[in-house]
Amino acid sequence: MKKILGILGLLIFICVATAIMSDRFLTEFNIENLIRRTALFGIISIGAAFVIITGGIDLSIGSVVCLIGCLLPHLLIEYEMSVVMTLLTVAVISLLIGLVHGLLITKMKLQPFIVTLCGLLIYRGFTRGFVQDQTQGFKGGFEGLRELSQGQMPLPGTEFGIPNPCLILLAVAFVAAIFLNFTVYGRYLMALGRNEDAARYSGINTDRMIILAYVICGLLSGLGGMLFVLDVGSAQPVDFGNFYELYAIAAAVLGGCSLRGGEGTIIGVVIGAAVMQVLKNSITLIDAIPTNIEFAVIGFVILGGVITDELIKRLHAKRLANARLKNVG
Repeated sequence: MKKILGILGLLIFICVATAIMSDRFLTEFNIENLIRRTALFGIISIGAAFVIITGGIDLSIGSVVCLIGCLLPHLLIEYEMSVVMTLLTVAVISLLIGLVHGLLITKMKLQPFIVTLCGLLIYRGFTRGFVQDQTQGFKGGFEGLRELSQGQMPLPGTEFGIPNPCLILLAVAFVAAIFLNFTVYGRYLMALGRNEDAARYSGINTDRMIILAYVICGLLSGLGGMLFVLDVGSAQPVDFGNFYELYAIAAAVLGGCSLRGGEGTIIGVVIGAAVMQVLKNSITLIDAIPTNIEFAVIGFVILGGVITDELIKRLHAKRLANARLKNVG
Protein backbone atom coordinates (compact mmCIF):
# COMPACT_ATOMS: atom_id res chain seq x y z
CA MET A 1 0.00 0.00 0.00
CA LYS A 2 2.87 2.40 0.79
CA LYS A 3 4.31 1.85 -2.71
CA ILE A 4 0.95 2.57 -4.31
CA LEU A 5 0.55 5.77 -2.30
CA GLY A 6 4.08 6.79 -3.22
CA ILE A 7 3.60 6.38 -6.98
CA LEU A 8 0.14 8.00 -6.73
CA GLY A 9 1.75 10.98 -4.99
CA LEU A 10 4.29 11.25 -7.82
CA LEU A 11 1.48 11.16 -10.40
CA ILE A 12 -0.44 13.93 -8.60
CA PHE A 13 2.72 16.05 -8.29
CA ILE A 14 3.48 15.79 -12.02
CA CYS A 15 -0.13 16.60 -12.92
CA VAL A 16 -0.28 19.66 -10.66
CA ALA A 17 3.14 20.93 -11.81
CA THR A 18 2.22 20.51 -15.47
CA ALA A 19 -1.18 22.18 -15.01
CA ILE A 20 0.56 25.18 -13.44
CA MET A 21 3.16 25.47 -16.21
CA SER A 22 0.87 24.79 -19.17
CA ASP A 23 -2.71 25.93 -19.72
CA ARG A 24 -3.16 23.18 -22.34
CA PHE A 25 -2.83 20.32 -19.87
CA LEU A 26 -6.38 20.42 -18.47
CA THR A 27 -8.11 20.81 -21.83
CA GLU A 28 -10.75 18.19 -22.67
CA PHE A 29 -8.81 16.98 -25.71
CA ASN A 30 -5.59 16.52 -23.77
CA ILE A 31 -7.24 14.71 -20.84
CA GLU A 32 -9.08 12.31 -23.14
CA ASN A 33 -5.89 11.65 -25.08
CA LEU A 34 -3.97 11.03 -21.84
CA ILE A 35 -6.59 8.56 -20.61
CA ARG A 36 -6.55 6.75 -23.94
CA ARG A 37 -2.76 6.48 -24.09
CA THR A 38 -2.53 5.44 -20.44
CA ALA A 39 -5.07 2.69 -21.07
CA LEU A 40 -3.23 1.39 -24.14
CA PHE A 41 0.12 1.27 -22.36
CA GLY A 42 -1.51 0.04 -19.16
CA ILE A 43 -2.71 -3.11 -20.93
CA ILE A 44 0.76 -4.13 -22.13
CA SER A 45 2.24 -3.08 -18.77
CA ILE A 46 -0.01 -5.55 -16.94
CA GLY A 47 1.32 -8.26 -19.25
CA ALA A 48 4.89 -7.26 -18.45
CA ALA A 49 4.04 -7.28 -14.73
CA PHE A 50 3.00 -10.95 -14.78
CA VAL A 51 6.36 -11.91 -16.25
CA ILE A 52 8.33 -9.67 -13.88
CA ILE A 53 6.50 -11.10 -10.86
CA THR A 54 7.90 -14.54 -11.78
CA GLY A 55 11.40 -13.05 -11.88
CA GLY A 56 11.50 -12.96 -15.68
CA ILE A 57 11.58 -10.26 -18.34
CA ASP A 58 10.02 -9.78 -21.78
CA LEU A 59 11.88 -7.53 -24.21
CA SER A 60 9.75 -8.52 -27.20
CA ILE A 61 6.56 -6.67 -26.25
CA GLY A 62 7.14 -3.79 -28.68
CA SER A 63 7.86 -6.16 -31.55
CA VAL A 64 4.73 -8.20 -30.78
CA VAL A 65 2.77 -4.93 -30.85
CA CYS A 66 4.33 -4.25 -34.26
CA LEU A 67 3.60 -7.77 -35.56
CA ILE A 68 -0.06 -7.77 -34.52
CA GLY A 69 -0.52 -4.10 -35.41
CA CYS A 70 0.65 -4.74 -38.98
CA LEU A 71 -0.97 -8.16 -39.41
CA LEU A 72 -4.46 -7.00 -38.40
CA PRO A 73 -5.03 -4.52 -41.27
CA HIS A 74 -2.97 -6.66 -43.67
CA LEU A 75 -5.17 -9.72 -43.17
CA LEU A 76 -8.34 -7.64 -43.41
CA ILE A 77 -7.35 -5.72 -46.54
CA GLU A 78 -4.96 -7.94 -48.50
CA TYR A 79 -6.40 -11.35 -47.63
CA GLU A 80 -9.99 -10.14 -47.22
CA MET A 81 -10.46 -12.25 -44.11
CA SER A 82 -13.53 -11.71 -41.97
CA VAL A 83 -13.19 -9.58 -38.86
CA VAL A 84 -13.90 -12.53 -36.54
CA MET A 85 -11.39 -14.80 -38.28
CA THR A 86 -8.75 -12.08 -38.27
CA LEU A 87 -9.20 -11.39 -34.57
CA LEU A 88 -9.00 -15.11 -33.81
CA THR A 89 -5.85 -15.40 -35.93
CA VAL A 90 -3.97 -12.58 -34.22
CA ALA A 91 -5.11 -13.86 -30.79
CA VAL A 92 -3.76 -17.35 -31.55
CA ILE A 93 -0.48 -15.88 -32.82
CA SER A 94 -0.12 -13.82 -29.62
CA LEU A 95 -0.84 -16.89 -27.49
CA LEU A 96 1.66 -19.02 -29.42
CA ILE A 97 4.37 -16.38 -29.03
CA GLY A 98 3.94 -16.43 -25.25
CA LEU A 99 3.80 -20.24 -25.25
CA VAL A 100 7.04 -20.53 -27.24
CA HIS A 101 8.78 -18.09 -24.90
CA GLY A 102 7.63 -20.06 -21.86
CA LEU A 103 8.67 -23.42 -23.33
CA LEU A 104 12.12 -22.19 -24.34
CA ILE A 105 12.69 -20.77 -20.86
CA THR A 106 11.37 -23.76 -18.90
CA LYS A 107 12.21 -26.77 -21.08
CA MET A 108 15.37 -25.55 -22.79
CA LYS A 109 16.50 -23.64 -19.67
CA LEU A 110 17.32 -20.53 -21.70
CA GLN A 111 17.54 -17.12 -20.05
CA PRO A 112 14.40 -14.97 -20.44
CA PHE A 113 16.57 -12.03 -21.49
CA ILE A 114 18.05 -13.97 -24.42
CA VAL A 115 14.78 -15.60 -25.49
CA THR A 116 12.80 -12.36 -25.58
CA LEU A 117 15.68 -10.33 -27.04
CA CYS A 118 15.75 -12.79 -29.94
CA GLY A 119 11.97 -12.43 -30.14
CA LEU A 120 12.34 -8.65 -30.34
CA LEU A 121 14.52 -9.08 -33.44
CA ILE A 122 12.63 -11.98 -35.03
CA TYR A 123 9.09 -10.59 -34.83
CA ARG A 124 9.97 -7.16 -36.20
CA GLY A 125 12.18 -8.66 -38.90
CA PHE A 126 9.44 -11.10 -39.89
CA THR A 127 6.87 -8.30 -39.97
CA ARG A 128 9.02 -6.12 -42.20
CA GLY A 129 9.62 -9.01 -44.57
CA PHE A 130 6.00 -10.18 -44.63
CA VAL A 131 4.55 -6.76 -45.50
CA GLN A 132 7.60 -5.68 -47.53
CA ASP A 133 8.16 -2.65 -45.27
CA GLN A 134 4.88 -1.15 -46.50
CA THR A 135 2.72 0.90 -44.16
CA GLN A 136 -0.43 -1.03 -43.22
CA GLY A 137 -3.78 0.70 -42.77
CA PHE A 138 -7.53 0.25 -42.98
CA LYS A 139 -8.04 2.48 -46.06
CA GLY A 140 -10.96 4.28 -44.48
CA GLY A 141 -12.90 1.11 -43.73
CA PHE A 142 -13.79 -1.00 -40.69
CA GLU A 143 -15.10 1.97 -38.73
CA GLY A 144 -17.10 -0.32 -36.44
CA LEU A 145 -13.99 -2.29 -35.52
CA ARG A 146 -11.98 0.88 -34.98
CA GLU A 147 -14.58 2.07 -32.48
CA LEU A 148 -13.00 -0.44 -30.06
CA SER A 149 -10.11 1.98 -29.70
CA GLN A 150 -11.36 5.31 -31.03
CA GLY A 151 -14.83 5.29 -29.50
CA GLN A 152 -15.84 6.50 -26.08
CA MET A 153 -18.63 6.18 -23.54
CA PRO A 154 -20.18 9.63 -22.98
CA LEU A 155 -20.79 10.71 -19.40
CA PRO A 156 -24.37 11.90 -18.78
CA GLY A 157 -24.73 15.68 -18.59
CA THR A 158 -21.24 16.39 -19.95
CA GLU A 159 -19.43 16.54 -23.26
CA PHE A 160 -16.64 14.44 -21.81
CA GLY A 161 -16.44 10.73 -22.59
CA ILE A 162 -14.46 7.79 -21.27
CA PRO A 163 -12.36 6.32 -24.12
CA ASN A 164 -13.14 2.67 -24.90
CA PRO A 165 -9.53 1.54 -24.27
CA CYS A 166 -9.97 2.76 -20.68
CA LEU A 167 -13.00 0.49 -20.28
CA ILE A 168 -10.99 -2.41 -21.72
CA LEU A 169 -8.12 -1.63 -19.34
CA LEU A 170 -10.51 -1.62 -16.36
CA ALA A 171 -11.82 -5.04 -17.39
CA VAL A 172 -8.31 -6.44 -17.89
CA ALA A 173 -7.06 -4.93 -14.61
CA PHE A 174 -10.05 -6.28 -12.68
CA VAL A 175 -9.58 -9.82 -13.99
CA ALA A 176 -5.80 -9.63 -13.47
CA ALA A 177 -6.17 -8.36 -9.89
CA ILE A 178 -8.68 -11.09 -9.03
CA PHE A 179 -6.41 -13.72 -10.55
CA LEU A 180 -3.28 -12.45 -8.81
CA ASN A 181 -4.78 -11.82 -5.36
CA PHE A 182 -7.65 -14.23 -4.95
CA THR A 183 -6.71 -17.44 -6.78
CA VAL A 184 -4.27 -20.17 -5.89
CA TYR A 185 -2.46 -19.65 -9.20
CA GLY A 186 -1.83 -16.02 -8.33
CA ARG A 187 -0.27 -17.10 -5.03
CA TYR A 188 1.80 -19.65 -6.95
CA LEU A 189 3.15 -16.88 -9.22
CA MET A 190 4.14 -14.77 -6.21
CA ALA A 191 5.79 -17.73 -4.48
CA LEU A 192 7.63 -18.62 -7.67
CA GLY A 193 9.02 -15.10 -7.95
CA ARG A 194 10.18 -15.03 -4.35
CA ASN A 195 12.00 -18.36 -4.45
CA GLU A 196 11.62 -20.73 -7.41
CA ASP A 197 13.37 -23.67 -5.73
CA ALA A 198 11.25 -23.39 -2.58
CA ALA A 199 8.10 -23.15 -4.72
CA ARG A 200 9.10 -26.27 -6.65
CA TYR A 201 9.88 -28.25 -3.49
CA SER A 202 6.50 -27.27 -2.05
CA GLY A 203 4.77 -29.00 -4.95
CA ILE A 204 4.12 -26.08 -7.32
CA ASN A 205 4.55 -26.87 -11.00
CA THR A 206 6.87 -23.92 -11.59
CA ASP A 207 7.35 -24.62 -15.30
CA ARG A 208 3.62 -24.44 -15.89
CA MET A 209 3.33 -21.16 -13.98
CA ILE A 210 6.20 -19.57 -15.92
CA ILE A 211 4.60 -20.62 -19.20
CA LEU A 212 1.29 -19.17 -18.00
CA ALA A 213 2.93 -15.82 -17.21
CA TYR A 214 4.48 -15.55 -20.68
CA VAL A 215 1.23 -16.61 -22.37
CA ILE A 216 -0.62 -13.85 -20.48
CA CYS A 217 2.06 -11.36 -21.50
CA GLY A 218 1.84 -12.48 -25.14
CA LEU A 219 -1.95 -12.20 -25.20
CA LEU A 220 -1.97 -8.73 -23.64
CA SER A 221 0.82 -7.58 -25.97
CA GLY A 222 -1.30 -8.78 -28.89
CA LEU A 223 -4.37 -7.02 -27.51
CA GLY A 224 -2.29 -3.87 -27.10
CA GLY A 225 -0.99 -4.12 -30.67
CA MET A 226 -4.54 -4.48 -31.98
CA LEU A 227 -5.82 -1.48 -30.01
CA PHE A 228 -2.81 0.68 -30.92
CA VAL A 229 -3.31 0.18 -34.66
CA LEU A 230 -7.08 0.63 -34.37
CA ASP A 231 -6.39 3.91 -32.57
CA VAL A 232 -3.92 5.48 -35.01
CA GLY A 233 -5.32 3.78 -38.14
CA SER A 234 -2.01 2.64 -39.62
CA ALA A 235 1.22 0.90 -38.69
CA GLN A 236 4.67 1.25 -40.20
CA PRO A 237 6.69 -1.94 -39.53
CA VAL A 238 9.99 -0.06 -39.23
CA ASP A 239 9.10 1.77 -36.02
CA PHE A 240 5.59 0.82 -34.88
CA GLY A 241 5.84 -0.24 -31.23
CA ASN A 242 9.45 0.90 -30.83
CA PHE A 243 10.50 1.10 -27.14
CA TYR A 244 7.02 0.04 -25.98
CA GLU A 245 8.56 -2.82 -24.01
CA LEU A 246 10.63 -0.29 -22.08
CA TYR A 247 7.56 1.79 -21.25
CA ALA A 248 5.75 -1.37 -20.12
CA ILE A 249 8.63 -2.59 -17.96
CA ALA A 250 9.20 0.89 -16.51
CA ALA A 251 5.49 1.23 -15.64
CA ALA A 252 5.54 -2.16 -13.92
CA VAL A 253 8.68 -1.33 -11.92
CA LEU A 254 7.41 2.14 -10.99
CA GLY A 255 4.16 0.50 -9.92
CA GLY A 256 5.89 -1.72 -7.37
CA CYS A 257 7.00 -4.80 -9.30
CA SER A 258 10.44 -5.94 -8.21
CA LEU A 259 12.78 -7.11 -10.97
CA ARG A 260 13.85 -9.79 -8.50
CA GLY A 261 10.31 -11.16 -8.66
CA GLY A 262 7.65 -11.96 -6.09
CA GLU A 263 6.23 -8.44 -5.73
CA GLY A 264 3.67 -6.38 -7.60
CA THR A 265 0.13 -5.05 -7.68
CA ILE A 266 -2.09 -4.44 -10.70
CA ILE A 267 -3.33 -1.05 -9.50
CA GLY A 268 0.27 0.02 -8.97
CA VAL A 269 1.14 -0.96 -12.55
CA VAL A 270 -1.79 1.05 -13.92
CA ILE A 271 -0.71 4.11 -11.93
CA GLY A 272 2.85 3.55 -13.14
CA ALA A 273 1.62 3.57 -16.75
CA ALA A 274 -0.23 6.82 -16.03
CA VAL A 275 2.95 8.38 -14.61
CA MET A 276 4.87 7.47 -17.77
CA GLN A 277 2.25 8.97 -20.08
CA VAL A 278 1.67 12.13 -18.02
CA LEU A 279 5.42 12.68 -17.83
CA LYS A 280 5.74 12.29 -21.60
CA ASN A 281 2.81 14.65 -22.08
CA SER A 282 4.38 17.18 -19.72
CA ILE A 283 7.60 17.25 -21.71
CA THR A 284 5.58 17.96 -24.85
CA LEU A 285 3.50 20.75 -23.29
CA ILE A 286 6.11 22.57 -21.20
CA ASP A 287 8.14 24.75 -23.52
CA ALA A 288 11.02 25.00 -21.03
CA ILE A 289 11.82 21.29 -21.54
CA PRO A 290 13.30 20.40 -24.95
CA THR A 291 11.42 17.47 -26.49
CA ASN A 292 14.64 15.94 -27.81
CA ILE A 293 15.71 15.04 -24.25
CA GLU A 294 12.42 13.27 -23.53
CA PHE A 295 14.00 9.87 -22.93
CA ALA A 296 16.68 11.35 -20.68
CA VAL A 297 14.09 13.05 -18.47
CA ILE A 298 11.95 9.91 -18.28
CA GLY A 299 15.05 7.85 -17.50
CA PHE A 300 16.06 10.11 -14.62
CA VAL A 301 12.54 10.09 -13.17
CA ILE A 302 12.35 6.29 -13.31
CA LEU A 303 15.82 5.94 -11.80
CA GLY A 304 14.92 8.38 -9.05
CA GLY A 305 11.71 6.51 -8.30
CA VAL A 306 13.44 3.14 -8.14
CA ILE A 307 16.28 4.48 -5.94
CA THR A 308 13.78 6.11 -3.58
CA ASP A 309 11.78 2.87 -3.38
CA GLU A 310 14.92 0.87 -2.62
CA LEU A 311 16.05 3.31 0.09
CA ILE A 312 12.61 3.21 1.75
CA LYS A 313 12.65 -0.59 1.58
CA ARG A 314 16.08 -0.75 3.25
CA LEU A 315 15.01 1.73 5.94
CA HIS A 316 11.90 -0.33 6.64
CA ALA A 317 13.95 -3.55 6.85
CA LYS A 318 16.40 -1.85 9.23
CA ARG A 319 13.57 -0.72 11.50
CA LEU A 320 12.11 -4.22 11.56
CA ALA A 321 15.51 -5.66 12.44
CA ASN A 322 15.97 -3.13 15.26
CA ALA A 323 12.47 -3.89 16.57
CA ARG A 324 13.24 -7.62 16.65
CA LEU A 325 16.48 -6.99 18.54
CA LYS A 326 14.62 -4.92 21.14
CA ASN A 327 12.03 -7.65 21.56
CA VAL A 328 14.75 -10.28 22.00
CA GLY A 329 16.56 -8.07 24.48
